Amino acid sequence: MEKLLSDTIKAIPASYVAEILEAAADPGIISLAGGLPHPLSFPKEDLLASINRIIETDGDKVFQYSSTQGLPALREFIADRYNKKYNIGITADDILITSGSQQALDIISKSLTNKGDAVVVENPTYLAAIQIFAQYQPEFVTIDLNEEGPDFDQLEAAMKKNPKFIYLIPNFQNPTGLTYTKEARDKVYELIKGTDTFLIEDDPYGEIRYSGQPLPYIGMGRHENSIVLGTFSKTATPGMRIGFIICKNKEFMKALMVAKECADLHTNIFGQYMLADYVTHNDYDAHIERIVALYKQNAEAMVAAMEKYFPEEVTYTVPEGGMFLWVTFPEKVKAMKLAPKAIEKGVIFVPGDAFYVSIPEGAHTARLNYTNASLEKIDEGIKKLADAISEIMAE
Repeated sequence: MEKLLSDTIKAIPASYVAEILEAAADPGIISLAGGLPHPLSFPKEDLLASINRIIETDGDKVFQYSSTQGLPALREFIADRYNKKYNIGITADDILITSGSQQALDIISKSLTNKGDAVVVENPTYLAAIQIFAQYQPEFVTIDLNEEGPDFDQLEAAMKKNPKFIYLIPNFQNPTGLTYTKEARDKVYELIKGTDTFLIEDDPYGEIRYSGQPLPYIGMGRHENSIVLGTFSKTATPGMRIGFIICKNKEFMKALMVAKECADLHTNIFGQYMLADYVTHNDYDAHIERIVALYKQNAEAMVAAMEKYFPEEVTYTVPEGGMFLWVTFPEKVKAMKLAPKAIEKGVIFVPGDAFYVSIPEGAHTARLNYTNASLEKIDEGIKKLADAISEIMAE
């Protein structure tokens, strides 16, 4: 079978996600692994009212084929919201509705990347982005992160390779939970200013801020080849797969729409009508505030549990928002060795290995999720993980 597979599919690295989901399905396992939004984020009753209303008022249109770019009313809502929050001067024409951010990453990389092109990613970065970009066989150039943002010496060196695009997650980064400072954002902009390199700012968690103030985007509004990705998956419904691309480069938007049309013609139109109606008839900001309050409580509970149970040699990030934090173990504690021991004790996490383009000696890091477990389960899960860490350290 191997000889029949395309180079494209063979280039995609294996994912740990399937193993995570299989283990997490065991009711006896506490999952601190998958990035599942809490059901509180699904406004079920309001969405049901919207479903009934759109069927009554829009009739056959909600079930029919539709335009590739997406429902105008939903794109107008997104443009108005982002202009009010970030003053970036976009219109509905600068927005393409996609089947989640996953598809957005795919059609962007498909539209830009030839085999061997340099593409810049954070180190570590979102595991699915690595898989998506790898399909097109680029030369990955990785940039380490610190508490302020990217390593600027590495980024400056990467720019000398004339990369097709730079992929960054500046708000509550997945997997680390880190957020770029305003100064770091400005410095990134100075390094890309005047170049043809596309800057992709993936922002699925930007609405979920627990502390601090919203920060401006790095490139949107001042760098022509700038892209921002957003989604309703973290604030309304992940299952409907409604994401979006914001891009003011008109020529590139045309290329994206061609790629989108080839992929699936258009995004789930029923879901677009439903969401457009929901945000029109409900207080979307109040709904987000309830999500933020819950996630803040859960994040604080996880940090408190780690302070209580983890060996002092273990360090971790304290996020200002989002869904994840990042744990660094002593080098002796390899994440892929720790994972099965943790499962034996009844808790699962994502080993850091999944988030690196390449890590030959194995990672001693891990991503933990706190959004979809109770306070009691968070405390119990961290205690179980601490026991597993201590056992390996004692070997």
